Amino acid sequence: MALLALHAVSKAYGALKVTDDISLAVTEGETLGILGPNGAGKTTLFNLISGDARVDAGRVEYAGRDVTRLKPHQRCHAGIGRSYQVPQPFGNMSVFENLVTAACFGGQQTEREAWRTAHEVLEQTGLMAHANKPAGGLTLLDRKRLELARALATKPQLLLLDEIAGGLTEPEAAVLVDELKRIKARGVTMIWIEHVVHALLSLADRLFVINFGQKLAEGEPRAVMNDPEVRRVYMGMEA
Repeated sequence: MALLALHAVSKAYGALKVTDDISLAVTEGETLGILGPNGAGKTTLFNLISGDARVDAGRVEYAGRDVTRLKPHQRCHAGIGRSYQVPQPFGNMSVFENLVTAACFGGQQTEREAWRTAHEVLEQTGLMAHANKPAGGLTLLDRKRLELARALATKPQLLLLDEIAGGLTEPEAAVLVDELKRIKARGVTMIWIEHVVHALLSLADRLFVINFGQKLAEGEPRAVMNDPEVRRVYMGMEA
């Protein structure tokens, strides 16, 4: 059974249909990569999964349950964690306090549990040395790490990653990919939107490509990247 299933979901803003009759399923433990040109509707798709936006039509199912009308915090409590393309930490709070807050309010953990979770996640994401630093003063790499860490602190079964490697140097992206591989090895299901294609291909089990809010291609990563229409639309390459 799929951990997440979207059934013909659509979303429009006025006359602009940004997600148009999208259906997909993600099985437990799988990493699904989402590709598409800018403005294709990728982040809107995440918003429909996380509850940050409401579908106009269709249905969202998670762990066999219809969550279409649940609010974002309810979906987080159910096990859907999310990072955002632009990191959104509580800048005046320490890194540790950011994680405790995520564990308590996103993961519904007791204070003692949240402290333990924060310590574990600091070690997992390489942020232990920055635990007591204000989050607003971190480098871009460490803000990206913190964005990932805050999502992990909620103890998600499904992790949504929105361009988490964007803006990083090659060595920084490699560090981040190694962290994501360790997360994957622990059995966390992931859906990852990314423009750093080589990073995505190193982790994804399957790719799903959208354009103008509609599915363009889906399947094994190398086969999808060799699809003539994907190459034309996404990479501007004629076959």
